[in-house]
Amino acid sequence: MTSTRTTQLRRIRYGLWIVVAAATLTLGGTYLVRTIGFREPPRPIIVGEAAVHSEFSLTDHNGNRVTEANFRGRWQLVFFGFTHCPDVCPTTLAYMAEVLDRIGNQSQHIAPLFITVDPTRDTPEVMAEYVRAFHPDLIGLTGTEAEIGAAAHAFRVYYEKMEEASAPDGYLMAHAGHIYLMTPEGRYEAVFREGEQSAQEMASKIVTTMNR
Repeated sequence: MTSTRTTQLRRIRYGLWIVVAAATLTLGGTYLVRTIGFREPPRPIIVGEAAVHSEFSLTDHNGNRVTEANFRGRWQLVFFGFTHCPDVCPTTLAYMAEVLDRIGNQSQHIAPLFITVDPTRDTPEVMAEYVRAFHPDLIGLTGTEAEIGAAAHAFRVYYEKMEEASAPDGYLMAHAGHIYLMTPEGRYEAVFREGEQSAQEMASKIVTTMNR
């Protein structure tokens, strides 16, 4: 990825809010990904404490092997996506960055994790360039197909490779757009989605949860 792309991604973080608002009004709050024929996956239904849990063995954007144990003691904000995503991923990551900024000093107790569902293209080097464009604390995670599948299963996250002739390499990844808040012990606490509340509202909810 070139420095030009990095500059463009940084502009996304600070300039996409107007686009997102317009899209929300136009599409009634549905994902932009529907415009290429994908149906929005249903919101996760949590049926028990163990249904969604933080469990993974992956490689971070610096090339280090990590598991959920590396983040034990910190709250986790977890989002699954991919770097070639045309709309949902950049807007959601920009939103997460805004939430972290609004949380302020307490964000040091949060590990914001971006887990790719496209490990073939999203190498550690690609992830490093991508996450730096959004927030200095954002951690990109990748791995083998099997490792990504296991992580997605632990979080009950939907994703699927979809053929799309006009997309880079001829495919896109359909995926859920949920942001999971996990406790310092790796248990499910809450789920959010960009567009359902402002960044300030989400930040306030997280701070209240952390301090209760």
